Amino acid sequence: MPNLILASGSFARQSMLKNAGFVFDVMPADIDEIAVKDNFNSAFEELAEELAKQKAIHVSKTSGDAYVVGSDQILIFNDEVLSKAKDTNTAREKLKKLRGQMHTLISSVCVTRGEEVLFENTQEAHLTMHDFDDDFLERYIEGAGDIVTQCVGAYALESTGIQLFSDIKGDYFTILGMPLLPLASFLQGEGMGL
Repeated sequence: MPNLILASGSFARQSMLKNAGFVFDVMPADIDEIAVKDNFNSAFEELAEELAKQKAIHVSKTSGDAYVVGSDQILIFNDEVLSKAKDTNTAREKLKKLRGQMHTLISSVCVTRGEEVLFENTQEAHLTMHDFDDDFLERYIEGAGDIVTQCVGAYALESTGIQLFSDIKGDYFTILGMPLLPLASFLQGEGMGL
């Protein structure tokens, strides 16, 4: 079976790939995401694709003939890319902006081997939050803990974050941060999986 490496430290991405039955190593890519975002002036989808590709290529440089999976997710609100909150207060302000509104998550995945791009896929989801009050927000932040600074939207749907939403349109795995279905199909075609 070919070697597979996930170029991400994301617990959600690791869990998705593991739960899907793939055997892989983890080597988080050390790229300057802020610089990539600051220097990018194209479509949002292309930014997500570029981040995923750079992660995969970065790890491919030292991974021989292993297949390397790079993935990234961006959150778009009012034509602006929002980043992860650096602390609880920033997360609180972000959630106040998003409540009662729709935002978009764009997740992209790229597979490289020997720095050559073999596969790319990008998906998006549209999520609408309840117009919750400040008391609910405080209870959520207290209960969610570190999630509010670890996830781009300050929520994880697989936990209490689901209570923030009134409507969700899009693939569940895309919302978690990686288009898993097309990735799994590609990896199976390359001799990995069951």
